Amino acid sequence: MSNSLSIVILAAGKGSRMKSLKAKVLHKICGREMLYYSIKAAKEITDDVIVVVAHQKDAVITSMEKYFTGLTFVTQDAENFPGTGGAMMEVKPRYDDVLVLNGDMPLITRSSIEKFLANPADIVMSVIPLDNPSGYGRVVIENNQVLRIVEEKDASESEKTINTVNAGVYAFKHHVLQTYIPRLSNANAQKEYYLTDVIEMARNDGLNIAPLYVEEVEFKGVNSKNDLTNAEIIMMERLRRTWMDAGVIMQLPESIYLEEGVQFEGECVIENGARLCGNSLIVNSHIKAHSVIEDSVIRDSDIGPLAHIRPLSIIEGTHIGNFVEVKKSTLTGVKAGHLSYLGDATIDTGSNIGAGTITCNYDGLKKYQTIIGKNVFIGSDTQLIAPIEIADNVMIAAGTTVTSGKYESDILILSRHPIKKIAGFFTKFFSKGK
Repeated sequence: MSNSLSIVILAAGKGSRMKSLKAKVLHKICGREMLYYSIKAAKEITDDVIVVVAHQKDAVITSMEKYFTGLTFVTQDAENFPGTGGAMMEVKPRYDDVLVLNGDMPLITRSSIEKFLANPADIVMSVIPLDNPSGYGRVVIENNQVLRIVEEKDASESEKTINTVNAGVYAFKHHVLQTYIPRLSNANAQKEYYLTDVIEMARNDGLNIAPLYVEEVEFKGVNSKNDLTNAEIIMMERLRRTWMDAGVIMQLPESIYLEEGVQFEGECVIENGARLCGNSLIVNSHIKAHSVIEDSVIRDSDIGPLAHIRPLSIIEGTHIGNFVEVKKSTLTGVKAGHLSYLGDATIDTGSNIGAGTITCNYDGLKKYQTIIGKNVFIGSDTQLIAPIEIADNVMIAAGTTVTSGKYESDILILSRHPIKKIAGFFTKFFSKGK
């Protein structure tokens, strides 16, 4: 970790092009806010990470403090000092080298950041060569020095042929910021204070401004919902590749949705169409096609196909079949083959859950617990009305409604009305239409 680099992340903007009431940097990619990824990369390099906030600042600060400690948050006076230059006015970096990142660049990586440190120039400016730079300001470079940034509307015909554009990430020596930030002016059409004006002033004073050519995929900002989707596709491909390299088998990996917080251990197989969310942990398990796992632990089990494991479930040594939903339950050594709902339940080893079984855990006001012991055989189409506790070695007949209470070991539970037969009913009923 560098003890000479401060990283400033600009996260104050509204992001109006996102067409959302939510601050731009709080929109999620693979389950985490996009700002999370910029901070994560920064924290891998330095202990001085400064996040500049303004729009919805409390929400931004709260969301990032869920993941990180030791961040410094600085509030931009966006009303009086708007713009990227205004964002830097209250920033007090701890170290001599200062890297300025944007909070809407979730694809940035540690290795890309470290390239800025290899250049001793007063300012290192990221630039991207584009096949079609139309609409972007051009960066004029001669002899490996940045001469100026020209907005397209101000560019000459020869300057418009330049395909190098500003990527928006800079490394400054601290003294450069101390000298030029106080001299910024908002005498422009937008009445904003621009960090790019520091480049122009520094060049006029003869400072060394070096370009750093970077990859568009990592430095591309997210400015719209379309950009958000494209960034998530790239991020998810990284996550899948990382886990496959670590030994996870993924069948048709491009069809698997995977979030940042998901972890794998041991031998795991993930079939096509699976959705793995939140801080789920999958250990030595097989997740079959089109199953959903949310914030749960799956250990030594097989899930699905078409199963739904909702948050706060712990499933160990268990078979969960198709169309089974589990919510906030602990299942250990259980078989639930199909068409069941198990919510707020604890079910012990050797128990079998018949098709169509449901835990009736909610009375409209409160959720209640279902506790099922070892070796309990539950027949099909059973309703378990919580709160309920069933001891070990119990059999429940198919079609039974088990009312709330405690049930002792070694019994059969049966609720079934005698069958009533009415002779001649079929003929009588259908003869009405003749």
